[in-house]
Amino acid sequence: MFDLECENLVKRFGPFTAVDGVSLEIPSGSFFSILGPSGCGKTTLMRMIAGFENPNSGDIRLKGKSVVTTPPNKRNVKMVFQHLALFPMMNVGENIAYGLRCRGENKADITAKVASVLERISMPGVQEKQISQLSGGQKQRIAIARCMVLNPDVLLLDEPLGALDLKLREHMKIELKQLQSQFDTTFLYITHDQSEALVMSDNVAVMNGGRFEQIGAPETLYHAPKTAFVAGFVGDSNRWSGTVSSIAGDLAKVTVGNGLEMVASIGGARPQTGGEVEVFVRPEAMQLLAKGAATAMAAMNTLDGVVDSLLFNGAASRVLVRTQAGLLIEVVHRMDAGQVRVNPGDAVTVGWAHGAGLCFRVGG
Repeated sequence: MFDLECENLVKRFGPFTAVDGVSLEIPSGSFFSILGPSGCGKTTLMRMIAGFENPNSGDIRLKGKSVVTTPPNKRNVKMVFQHLALFPMMNVGENIAYGLRCRGENKADITAKVASVLERISMPGVQEKQISQLSGGQKQRIAIARCMVLNPDVLLLDEPLGALDLKLREHMKIELKQLQSQFDTTFLYITHDQSEALVMSDNVAVMNGGRFEQIGAPETLYHAPKTAFVAGFVGDSNRWSGTVSSIAGDLAKVTVGNGLEMVASIGGARPQTGGEVEVFVRPEAMQLLAKGAATAMAAMNTLDGVVDSLLFNGAASRVLVRTQAGLLIEVVHRMDAGQVRVNPGDAVTVGWAHGAGLCFRVGG
């Protein structure tokens, strides 16, 4: 059973097509994210699901029932906005109870439901607190509780962590996933932040130019992107443009800047010899060796260069290496984990397996 289904949704604003033939199916009780850059159409899609925008064509189904002609207040969908929209003149209990009062529920049931939902978000007994007395993370939980007390089929979250500082955002990513599991309600989350989508989601749809480029589990999108856009947008990658000089099976030899050659796996549509491609290699797939040490290794790409700079970030520390051809290569390199220690100006060899890179034909 799918809590939410969208079928071939199209939304135009004059000559501009914001959403172009989008379809998705979200299983009951899952955390589904739509990830894409600003202007890709993800907010327009969410507004159509909520009922704030009408599609030009296509269908939206909740629990198998079409809601395209159903007004927003009649859809069992609730929405948490980036700025939360809590009522500052009401205390916590009154904020959570607002929707229940609008539905005409009796006072005793409202009191019990408010107390119950506060227990479930680990904030018991705060009914009398003012919104201004809460931290950013507490306000986030109250905004979710205000929606969840109404038992929606789907909770829509429109970049709700965007207004929080970095440390709190990192904490709330984990907390949101735990809350979703606690309530066992379908969450549809939109974001331009890949780390939010990858950490929290069961499945992610990567959106670009009004269309879905790929839908899949976070690890699938990261390790097996189907398009150049997904490869470049999900995770960090070294990226080069080049020309295919030869093809052997699922591997292509590509010539990039100033005659440098590398071998990469073919992703997406198969390129032709002489065709233009883009090559993507994850920084963690690369390793630093003493200069010339990897030249005898089979099935490995190697490039010689000089350490340009060190970027310390704990377990995610990076080294930037500049080749003689001017290419700047980013390599994950933890000098506290037994890896060779390097300094700016050191001559090094960067090596990575042939199959660790992906190349995509330019133009699909």
